Amino acid sequence: MKEIFNYTIFTFDGFTFKIATLIKIVILFTIIAVILKLVRLSIYKTARFDQAKKFSIYTLTKYVIIIFSIIYGLNVIGFNISVLLAGSAALLVGFGLGMQNLFSDYISGLIILIDSTIRVGDILEINGLICTVEQINLRTTTVYTREDTSIILPNTDLTRNQLINWTHSGTNARFEVSVGVDYSSDVEQVIAIMLSITTNFDQIKKEPQAFVRFKEFGDSSLNFSIFFWSDEIFRIEKIKSDYRIALFKAFREHNIGIPFPQRVIHNASIQ
Repeated sequence: MKEIFNYTIFTFDGFTFKIATLIKIVILFTIIAVILKLVRLSIYKTARFDQAKKFSIYTLTKYVIIIFSIIYGLNVIGFNISVLLAGSAALLVGFGLGMQNLFSDYISGLIILIDSTIRVGDILEINGLICTVEQINLRTTTVYTREDTSIILPNTDLTRNQLINWTHSGTNARFEVSVGVDYSSDVEQVIAIMLSITTNFDQIKKEPQAFVRFKEFGDSSLNFSIFFWSDEIFRIEKIKSDYRIALFKAFREHNIGIPFPQRVIHNASIQ
């Protein structure tokens, strides 16, 4: 049995890889897998954190365990880490200079996971793109757009650019729909109709209550805006569209016109 364990599989530059070394690696990987599974179960079992926070904690813990396991594993199989690092110091410096953007993505990933300003499930707006966060990795973040497309973003895009996190402080957000009506319209009736339509939409919150503002006297219309709250942030444009359709039908039923801009051109003939 001892001869089997000491059987040399291959040698390289003074390093000997034996059957015993292979067994140690297998045992190490098995222990790591068990530890990661136990850590995941313990983190996701607690009720102290929400799902997004649990994901961030587990992801950070997993990377730490893997890094230390790799270092320990190299020592177990006979690699001298200090000699390896000293011998490759110059190479690592040159490699680091050439891979600055990549390392920046990794640092940004750590920042995102640690401070939790962006979490799995959050709805973001980045340069006009509305998306929901599906997965946060150390280098990239996967988001899902309203066009049903998954996009993989470098983490530096999330830390360097200005973005809106619609769900950072909660799932409710306020939205606005504007409309202009004829100057002959009854202002109080217009406000009542705009408010009454919100009761037909389950996606529009009853609390806080929606409200209407008479915004301005326009060039050809009286301009109103209704403000309401909803937690259907990702598909809010569909809700707005359905609301506008219902509002248009209600205005027609009550003979309230929606004017369009008109221009009068006077042509004075020159004698």
